[in-house]
Amino acid sequence: MVVALYQPEKPDLRRDLKTLASFVVVYCHHRHKEAMKGPVHLKTHDVEAIADRPVRICDDCARLLAHAFTKRTHCPLSPKPACKNCPSHCYHPTYRRQIQEVMRVAGKRMVLTGRLDYLLHLIF
Repeated sequence: MVVALYQPEKPDLRRDLKTLASFVVVYCHHRHKEAMKGPVHLKTHDVEAIADRPVRICDDCARLLAHAFTKRTHCPLSPKPACKNCPSHCYHPTYRRQIQEVMRVAGKRMVLTGRLDYLLHLIF
């Protein structure tokens, strides 16, 4: 039996998931340089299609990405506010601390490297 992986139809959801993947990749490559990295395969999402490229990160970051994809995909709020401004935090506290660290580290690195897509994400 072949199970179809989730491909988001909504452009804002797809953009958010792609941004999450980009942040986690930047974070993992910066903070976990020595860790063994492999492709991410989720049962629910086609990560490579969403990110528009192969995603190779360590196991810890892959678990965080899986949790983030699941929570973002099932977010009931529309329009989705930034997680830090959200009235109900859906992330598990451990993952919430981790994703805050990912955003802090990767955000700085993306701005320093001149990533226009991230700058647009910050502005809009």
